[in-house]
Amino acid sequence: MDNLDYGIIGNCRSAALISKTGSIDWCCLPEFDSSSVFAKLLDEEIGGSFSFTVNDNYEVNQQYIEHTALLLTTFSDGENAFEVYDFMPRYHNIEGGYHAPPEIVRYIKLISGRPKFVVDYNPKLEYALGETKTYVKHNFVASLTHAEKFDTVFLYTSFNKNAVVEGREIEVCEDGYFLMGYNEKIFQPNTEKMYLEMERTKVYWLNWSNHTPTYRKYNAEISRSAITLKLLSYDKSGAVLAAATTSLPETIGEVRNWDYRFCWIRDASMVVKVVSELGHKNVARRYLQFIIDLIPDKDEKLQIMYGINKEKNLTEETLDHLSGYKGSKPVRVGNAAYVQRQNDIYGILMDVIYEQLDKFSTDIENGEEIWTITKGIVWIVEKHWKEADKGIWEFRSEDKHFTFSKVLCWTAIDRAIKVAKIFNKHHKIDKWKPLRDEIWADIYENAWNDEVQAFTQSYGSKHLDASVLLMESYGCIDAKHEKFISTVEAIEKELSNDGLLYRYKNEDDFGLPSSSFTVCTFWFVNSLFKIGQEEKAMEYFDRLLSYSNHLGLFSEDIDFESKRLLGNFPQAYSHLALIECAINFSKKHSEEKILESMRE
Repeated sequence: MDNLDYGIIGNCRSAALISKTGSIDWCCLPEFDSSSVFAKLLDEEIGGSFSFTVNDNYEVNQQYIEHTALLLTTFSDGENAFEVYDFMPRYHNIEGGYHAPPEIVRYIKLISGRPKFVVDYNPKLEYALGETKTYVKHNFVASLTHAEKFDTVFLYTSFNKNAVVEGREIEVCEDGYFLMGYNEKIFQPNTEKMYLEMERTKVYWLNWSNHTPTYRKYNAEISRSAITLKLLSYDKSGAVLAAATTSLPETIGEVRNWDYRFCWIRDASMVVKVVSELGHKNVARRYLQFIIDLIPDKDEKLQIMYGINKEKNLTEETLDHLSGYKGSKPVRVGNAAYVQRQNDIYGILMDVIYEQLDKFSTDIENGEEIWTITKGIVWIVEKHWKEADKGIWEFRSEDKHFTFSKVLCWTAIDRAIKVAKIFNKHHKIDKWKPLRDEIWADIYENAWNDEVQAFTQSYGSKHLDASVLLMESYGCIDAKHEKFISTVEAIEKELSNDGLLYRYKNEDDFGLPSSSFTVCTFWFVNSLFKIGQEEKAMEYFDRLLSYSNHLGLFSEDIDFESKRLLGNFPQAYSHLALIECAINFSKKHSEEKILESMRE
């Protein structure tokens, strides 16, 4: 079964997906949201890829170098063996910034014997919209297209360039390399330089990971998820991407295929909150600057999402020439959801602002801008919290009074009050408290349904929705409150399928949902843990972890029947929620250990 068996490599500028057999099947250059160079992931015939073919005697194994984003694929037939180290260079340069060029290095290490492989180097520029021609030049291989627009990529290698391009067999007699980049190099690469690039990149990631605390339980899963979230952050602007791909379907053969290579305020703020809890405050600092830069006018409403370079217009188009992942059309670029109104984003943003001030208040830059944003958010929430919206799941039909949106409006005011305390703005606290109380009373009166004994998806509805589980996480209700316990139990009964959760079961714009939304299962596990059902929570959590791919990575969705991964990949939402659950379990484990040692 195909389980999105890909590893992600990247350098906080772009990323690539590499299959468990070492084929680069997805890569956009020079940046995350650029058009693709390789898109076999979205069309096996014409998408383009970069792979190694060996005879059937070879076994292929793949793993990450621990605590790094370097992916190691080993090819061995017992006697002959070689390793491929895939990475995108990233390390500190002399000027104090980062060296992170738009290029992939594939370092080939000879292990034993005289292994042989055939290179299938087949770039298809600009989403394979037109013909890409490849030419062998004196120092490199150039591939170019004049289709939609002119574009080129360059391949440098220590192996015979003609043999590479013509697909002739190559014998590995010593270490070598491939460097595929968006720009022509000024200085000619060589194997020694590429080895140095690899070691520098490895050291960068080891140093970065060293800032992540060590946990007694699930430490490997937390570390891998943290690195994955870092790989989805874009240094240049501070944006955090929802995922590295577009149009991987929520269900095979259906049309729920979206482009996730953008910065959703909600997803990104949740990621930043978790990553800064792990001690990586640079990601948080850059993201806060991204937000400050986006809000020039005091009364300007936030969009729910932006391009990674702060673009506000994300027009959605379809690429009809691509057949889609496993035939799932359409393939979309851009995302029409950017025009939607979702009132929850203000609360999620205020939550992350408060968290940063609370943790790093002594060295937070831009305090005055942050206070201005805080006042602006309160003003917007005060004016609009009573209005209906599209909700967290981006329903494309009518607006409703979604419970999650109201909870996050309450959160916006609650966190604004806490920020006011930090800045000693006590006159604002007295002014904002009645608004917070008013929203809270509205939620308790209108979101609760006596018949189903739960807080429901929207006011006056009987439909359950996993997002209301976050009421407790944001502090709107206590975990031991009987209405929250009852809601968790009702959601388990209605939305859980063998421990995997539906977001909701009611029909939406595209029919009935038919796959499990991974982040919802993590939220559910967390909620079970919080209400005291710890053993059941741990059991569900361990089972959920077993559904990851071979490298511990998660996409957006999981198929209920086959348990295969579906949806865009790797998904920031899934990994941030994994970290939250794992930290809770680990803290509990640590507390138990301390109590045990005290008893001894």
